Amino acid sequence: MAKIGLVQMNSGADPEHNLTKLKKKVKGLQLQGAKLVVTPENTLVFGSKADYQKWAEPLNDGPFQKELSALTEKLGIWLLLGSMPILQPDGSITSTSLLYNDKGQLQEHYNKLHMFDVDVADKHHSYRESDTFKAGDELKVVKTPYGNIGMSICYDVRFSLQYSELRAQGADIIVVPAAFTKLTGKAHWEVLLRARAIETQCWVIAAAQWGEHNEGRETWGHSMIIDPWGQIVACQQQGTGVLTANIDLQLSEKIRANMPVAEHTKFCVQPR
Repeated sequence: MAKIGLVQMNSGADPEHNLTKLKKKVKGLQLQGAKLVVTPENTLVFGSKADYQKWAEPLNDGPFQKELSALTEKLGIWLLLGSMPILQPDGSITSTSLLYNDKGQLQEHYNKLHMFDVDVADKHHSYRESDTFKAGDELKVVKTPYGNIGMSICYDVRFSLQYSELRAQGADIIVVPAAFTKLTGKAHWEVLLRARAIETQCWVIAAAQWGEHNEGRETWGHSMIIDPWGQIVACQQQGTGVLTANIDLQLSEKIRANMPVAEHTKFCVQPR
């Protein structure tokens, strides 16, 4: 059993300001005994296309990633940064999760697979992530001292086949860093997260952005930790803040033994 910490943020376009806020929250979680901390999508930069282009760094290089590495080494914790803009060798930018171990090493990364290209009846109206980011093309499950972590980001949560494959690849815990809009979050956030937990019989760790942001964006918050039975163990509904919960992988094993849905599955389509 390990204590997992979640950070709910209200990030903007200034990465230095966001990083300062993040450091305080991560240090507080470390003092509470958290061994792994998960942060939202767009943790360091939540802005316009120009902002992402300005602050994007090559993978495992650049001042912000060096600060994240130093922070995890100093505190002796694992950190899953929900996402930041990463500059690819071909000049494109990806929305990328970064997983650091307790020695400050980049253990794994994940490029967001599904781009949020939708129209929503809110102040922002239209979202076209593919105008800014290049979609990823690889699923990631990484072994940690606290269980095998399946990586995903925000809009991915609507695509259940991705999560079924993460379970098939050995995931015990699935992370969902997000910046769900207030409108879609109110309608679908909780039910999607609980469904993914129930279907995969994994712990689901969902760290979210909350509140009003630049360019008329408003996010839902409601960061959650959900157990493999689909029950909400902890939730930060509104405001910025942190929450923790103990992750018990023996509960996962018991649920999977009592209801072996993976063994009962008769039809499976590989994600494209």
